[in-house]
Amino acid sequence: MTIIYEVDLAIGADVAEAHARWLDAHVRQMLGFERFLEAEILDRRDPPAESGWVARCARYRLIDQAALDAYLRDHAPRMRADGVARFGDQVRASRRILAVAVRY
Repeated sequence: MTIIYEVDLAIGADVAEAHARWLDAHVRQMLGFERFLEAEILDRRDPPAESGWVARCARYRLIDQAALDAYLRDHAPRMRADGVARFGDQVRASRRILAVAVRY
């Protein structure tokens, strides 16, 4: 069953440009992990970001739950720590995991 892994991001406007460059490289690295199928970066329009912030979402499609479990176990701590080290409290992230129930 295909899994969608979303990372919702609130990015301080002062670091948004630098973060966009970093996020591009970060997503490309994620796509190198086994059984990651595709990814996209989305700008959130509604609800709008808080004043002084930019709202984005990185969305990944993985082949199955085992692929996500392997990522979370083997890579997530390092990948997350890199963003925190670079941007600190100028980036806030929340995550959600969705399973595709029906594909048309």
